[in-house]
Amino acid sequence: MRRIYCVLALLALLLPGAVQAQKVGLVLSGGGAKGIAHVGVLRQLERNQIPIDYIVGTSMGAIVGAMYAAGYSPDEIEQIVLRPEFQTWVSGAPLEGKVYNYYDADPTPAPLNLRLAIDSAFRINVTPRLVNDVTLNYVLATMLAPAGAIANYNFDNLLVPYRAVATEVFTREKVIQRDGSLSDAVRNSMAFPLAFRPIRQADGRYLFDGAVVDNFPTGVMRQEFQPDVIIGVNVGDVAFKKYPKERDDQLLTSTLLFLGSNVADTSSVGPNGIFIQPDLGDITAADFNQAKRLVELGVKAADRKMDELRSRIARRQDTVALQNRRLLFQQRAPSTEFKQITVQGLPPQQQEFVRRFFQRSGSDYYTPGDVEEGYYRLVSNDFFNNVYPRIRYDKKQQGYVLGVDARQNSNLTASLGGVLSTRSMSNLYIGGSYRYLNRFLYAIKADATIGRFYNGARASFRISIPGNIPLYIEPVFAFNNFNYQDTSPLLKSSAQNSQIQQRDVKTVLQVGFSPNYRSRYILSGGVFTNRDRFANTDDISSNATLDQSRLQGFTAAINFERNSLNRRQYAVAGRRVKLGFRGVQARESYTPGSTAEELDSRRKTQQWLKLSLFNEQYFTFNKTDSVGRKVHAWGYLAEVQATTQGAFATYRSSLTTSAAFLPLTDSRTLFMDRYRGTAYAAVGLRYIKEVLTNVEWRSEAYLHTLVRPWERQDVNPLLPQRLNSISRPYLTVMTGFMYQSPVGPLSLQFIHYDDPRQKFGVFAHIGFLLFRDRALD
Repeated sequence: MRRIYCVLALLALLLPGAVQAQKVGLVLSGGGAKGIAHVGVLRQLERNQIPIDYIVGTSMGAIVGAMYAAGYSPDEIEQIVLRPEFQTWVSGAPLEGKVYNYYDADPTPAPLNLRLAIDSAFRINVTPRLVNDVTLNYVLATMLAPAGAIANYNFDNLLVPYRAVATEVFTREKVIQRDGSLSDAVRNSMAFPLAFRPIRQADGRYLFDGAVVDNFPTGVMRQEFQPDVIIGVNVGDVAFKKYPKERDDQLLTSTLLFLGSNVADTSSVGPNGIFIQPDLGDITAADFNQAKRLVELGVKAADRKMDELRSRIARRQDTVALQNRRLLFQQRAPSTEFKQITVQGLPPQQQEFVRRFFQRSGSDYYTPGDVEEGYYRLVSNDFFNNVYPRIRYDKKQQGYVLGVDARQNSNLTASLGGVLSTRSMSNLYIGGSYRYLNRFLYAIKADATIGRFYNGARASFRISIPGNIPLYIEPVFAFNNFNYQDTSPLLKSSAQNSQIQQRDVKTVLQVGFSPNYRSRYILSGGVFTNRDRFANTDDISSNATLDQSRLQGFTAAINFERNSLNRRQYAVAGRRVKLGFRGVQARESYTPGSTAEELDSRRKTQQWLKLSLFNEQYFTFNKTDSVGRKVHAWGYLAEVQATTQGAFATYRSSLTTSAAFLPLTDSRTLFMDRYRGTAYAAVGLRYIKEVLTNVEWRSEAYLHTLVRPWERQDVNPLLPQRLNSISRPYLTVMTGFMYQSPVGPLSLQFIHYDDPRQKFGVFAHIGFLLFRDRALD
């Protein structure tokens, strides 16, 4: 008995040390959006005091694991993945407020843009269209840079020792990332083929997603850390023991996405390990919009295994002590001052061009705002389509260094688009551009639109000069031709038989500069020719001769524009502001047609000034349901235009030259007298709500009034007169449904215009219905 007591006493002494020495490794698999469930598992492990001594991750598991190892708490990680901005990071959409309209200032109707690279031997390489990763790369670099600096770029020195698994592209060999840039390690591990592009390493290699060779890296955990217990969380595919005949169609889509991934071995956690497989149902690897539900499913999966976790892991991690250790780790981060910008992958002159995008606001360092603005300026030019940022702390300089990798470029871009409509305004758009970079960036652009209602073309040559105030110099030639015959809505209240054709040609020189990536100023001046042909009555015969009014002269303007809208058309977030001042000096030449035979030809000098103000803004409701965040927003529009334009030869020619209020998508395709004048003010409200997945119900209502409107003279209705009054408010209403398709918006609209010939109509189209500005717009 004495011997038994001695053994029990010895065990009592040794057991606390054994428990204290127990080490736990956490393995997080890849799985695309499904990896967000890891956040819920982490939250429950920490709340139940289950220790985490090591982390190994692949793909999305590498992202979540890196953030935890870098000192972010599970609650902080959850807040990040639930933010609306997270959806834009993973989808490639631009962040609101980061729309930069200095280089590609005017939106085009082209949904397809093919990037090509032509080398000195005239060989053409096509740049594949993958997820736009410029925002994601920058966010990862900035979020993980402090932890990398604290750890001196050794992953063993992070808050939790960490490994990320990647794949060497050409040999398919597994790459275990133990040191270096933490954001590089994460980005390499998530570069899934045909989704995110691979990043070139410092040694010249490209690495792919680790899921290709090891999506559930329990072997890496044993090899690197030899833990006593492995907790394995798998959100990827699991090999079936037999073919799932009853569910194969249901499982096919999500399985094909990860067909090249290594499937999880559920027994690889070992006999003492714990395997956690969240029940994700029908959620696929692309369903990032279900982040909230995925976190909850991760919580439930961890809770189901909690008794097993507690029984196999006797050691406990005090949550208060862990939080204190996390805070102490974060406080060791150096101050965020950037001392240097380096560029690689380009010749010396081109490197200098890139560096000039980044301007200091401090005396000897760049602030985070300086770096962010310079980065978004740079990536907004699609000449640099593979820009990658690296942030590293330099102890000698006592500050961070931003390294910009811009090895590849697209010097040729081809664009294709078009629109199909229920009216005769369908068209085809083609465009192309060529860029050459030396000391400055030179760009030649040309595009054309071909259709029955609208034909147009534009050509330009731009010289872009970055610097403290980046600017460009651009000669532009543009041509527009509008034919308003037969463009009335379906179910129209009366026929519109009047013939109106408007053509304009301009050659101008533009000088633009941008104080930040959201706005620009443009100074322009040049010559133009407007030719309007029209009938003066609604009912004309087929052999009638149209009046012709030609206006030739010089125009100069200064414009300010600010744009953060999230879409080219049917935006639901952001703001657009336009302020403009224009002067016109021109010669009017009028020739009457068969509907104005009693009038004489005339020539007259016309000159006027024009002021325009426009503001459009949207406000979003934070609406989230079981399937993620849905669109729910309202917006407003305010517009004022005023000119000193005088009367032209006829009532109709006075209107064709006047400014037009164009509140709806199809307004440009209709010529309505009550929507044109030398001065008007307008306000409008917009309401948008997602009623089905990606289907939005959109309603808009506007009121506008004309100041001193044009009217026909009582003595001779062909001639104009200006009333010294303000018109009654005119009401415009639209309600309809919009779907954002890969080729542009698909829309069905029910419309009311306050015009006797266009009161009610139904209008539908697919594609971007966008037109170039006319010469005097």
